[in-house]
Amino acid sequence: MFRSGLAVAASVLWAATANAEPLPPPTIRPSPPEVSKTEIKSEIKTTKLADGVYMLESQGGNIGGNIIVATAKDGLIMVDGGRSSMHDKIKAAVAAISHQRVKYLIDTQFHADHTGGNEHFAKDGAVVIAEVHVKNRLAAGTIDGLTGVRTPPAPARVLPAKTFTGSLRVKLDGRVADLTHIASANTDGDTFVWLKTANVLVTGDTFTNGHYPNIDFANGGNIDGLIAAGDTYLKLTDTKSKIVPGHGPVADKAELLDYYTMLEIARDRMETLIQEGKSEDEAVAERPFADLDAKWAETEVASRHFVRVLYRSMSDKAAPTAPLAPPRTAAAASAALSDRAKPRQDTRSRQDARPRQDARPRQDARPRQDARSRQDSKPRQDERPHQDERLRQASRPNQDR
Repeated sequence: MFRSGLAVAASVLWAATANAEPLPPPTIRPSPPEVSKTEIKSEIKTTKLADGVYMLESQGGNIGGNIIVATAKDGLIMVDGGRSSMHDKIKAAVAAISHQRVKYLIDTQFHADHTGGNEHFAKDGAVVIAEVHVKNRLAAGTIDGLTGVRTPPAPARVLPAKTFTGSLRVKLDGRVADLTHIASANTDGDTFVWLKTANVLVTGDTFTNGHYPNIDFANGGNIDGLIAAGDTYLKLTDTKSKIVPGHGPVADKAELLDYYTMLEIARDRMETLIQEGKSEDEAVAERPFADLDAKWAETEVASRHFVRVLYRSMSDKAAPTAPLAPPRTAAAASAALSDRAKPRQDTRSRQDARPRQDARPRQDARPRQDARSRQDSKPRQDERPHQDERLRQASRPNQDR
């Protein structure tokens, strides 16, 4: 009886299975896009620099350059917006500082780790401000002079809404930011931001604390311009100033002076190699900055990279080209292409690019024989007679500030 019941049940189950519609194949869902493990782990560290002025910096990963948020009664002034991929975290960090919205976003240059927030903050109502070269570079597209990698033109929604030349003052209720263009430094469109009442200077990538600069020589960058920027900063700040670099920890005036002293040494040594007729590869093999690498190069690759960048920028192997603004008419386009095809008449010589007396008097900058000795490449303390005196002079209160 029991076996008979089992047989009947099995027959019914088989019949039901035979008459059932076949199951559809399993749905294969695409894998979510890969996210950098570095970005997953990285967090944004917020540091208060002065009353109402905060620095946002990457902690544990590369999410972009340092960001400054300055509060006011009627909104926020933000300097650089970080990488686009990290916007949500950046926005959350800003919201933790103040419930006010960002009214002005200032680009210190055109690289993506500084301008990645343009589109996002503009959607929320911020006015994006930059020196005019930044907009031109973004609109025209750029090329990396060392690798040859091309960056296509940015869409209109990424471009700054307001541009300036020379200088510009941005004001909110209880907050003033003075913007100044530094010509031909890290790029041709660098801006530094001076928050005078807070005694905070924001340099962008014209100062990278603890790192060699990545001079964008194909887009207007020049080491003489960087050194000239250092002169400006040393005159503007005092020993209590907070100096925010494009990358690296917040610095004081002594660290700022140390950085620009390194640039002077590097410039003079490379100039000697070029005058001796060394090729780029020979310059790399010389390891001219071996004594500097421990402090300024994170890796051997970074060391070689700086040698190549400096060699090419100073030997005119790749003269920078000015970006062309997008033409508005067919006639304008034809004229622009015609002008671009003409031989460059304004290619800058070293004297035209930055007169040495403007960058730093040669005798004060670094005597060549002291800057680099073949027998002893590491400068001794007694080979730097002017640094302490320059720091004392630069530390005197500036009556015009």
